[in-house]
Amino acid sequence: MSSKNLTLPIERRETTGTTGAQALRREGKVPGVLYGHGTEPLHLAFELRAFDDVMHHGGRSNVITLMMNGKKADTALIREITRNPVSRQIQHVDLQRVSEHEAVHAKIRLVTTGVARGVKEFGGVMDVLVHEIDVEGPVDELPDHVEIDVTELGIHQHCSASDVKLPKGFKLLTAPDTIVVSVEASKTAQHLEEAASGAGAEQTAPEVIGAKPEA
Repeated sequence: MSSKNLTLPIERRETTGTTGAQALRREGKVPGVLYGHGTEPLHLAFELRAFDDVMHHGGRSNVITLMMNGKKADTALIREITRNPVSRQIQHVDLQRVSEHEAVHAKIRLVTTGVARGVKEFGGVMDVLVHEIDVEGPVDELPDHVEIDVTELGIHQHCSASDVKLPKGFKLLTAPDTIVVSVEASKTAQHLEEAASGAGAEQTAPEVIGAKPEA
């Protein structure tokens, strides 16, 4: 369970649009919007450094307390971060209002534990195909991450989303049959295997020199 107490000072954004957003970014701030619970969206802004600090401490999957003029204004989850495609600088952030114990949809980071048997004993390569899974559960119980044990995975074996053990009270939203981790033979091993198969195929039907053709 997450026990982080993340706070983000915010200010109300009086002007919206491209010009106002660009002015904020020049001041080292990020424009954003807070929505949810059937209320009007609140256009806001916050310091980029403060937001980076929140993100560094797990803000992507934890509840954030929004502070305005030194007082608690709301609690929210980060829903979307828009970045410049070239510089990767944050351009805009969408936040969703949440309340204590509310059931929400969230993305939780997936962490593997152990060393796959196919990697340790047979030199295979493990590929993590999914780094986050979608879940539904109480907002105040959101974990920082969930783990999946890959120790028993051999060559050509995989784990699916349904193999991830979720905390009590949480439901998996990602398709259960989604492959999240797989172990395959290394490219060198695959080439050797293909070469051996090809040689074997050639040896099964050797050409007999001087043999008479069948009538």
